[in-house]
Amino acid sequence: MTNNNARIAKLVAFATAFLVPAIAAAAPAAAQTSGPQDGTYAVAMGLGMGIAALGCGMGQGKAAAAALEGICRNPNSADKVFTPMLLGLAFIESLVIFTFVIAFMIFGKFGF
Repeated sequence: MTNNNARIAKLVAFATAFLVPAIAAAAPAAAQTSGPQDGTYAVAMGLGMGIAALGCGMGQGKAAAAALEGICRNPNSADKVFTPMLLGLAFIESLVIFTFVIAFMIFGKFGF
């Protein structure tokens, strides 16, 4: 991937992750209503949770691969690598759980 393509990919990821939910949150203020009835928040929730799950899966895959590679190179370090790997995987997974909770807080706030 060239440098320009990487920048474009980062821009698209940023726009999807941050600007789409912001547009959905700003829609009621522009329309002077209590909330959209067409499912804009549901789409924003789905996008946010999907991006969080994608990032979590990629992070967990890299963490597990690095830990297993380290264990394969030095089998005596398995007990020293296993516990920090599990702790790191739990922290990575907690980010998706936070996204899930926040999505439902937004969902409950606007009374669907």
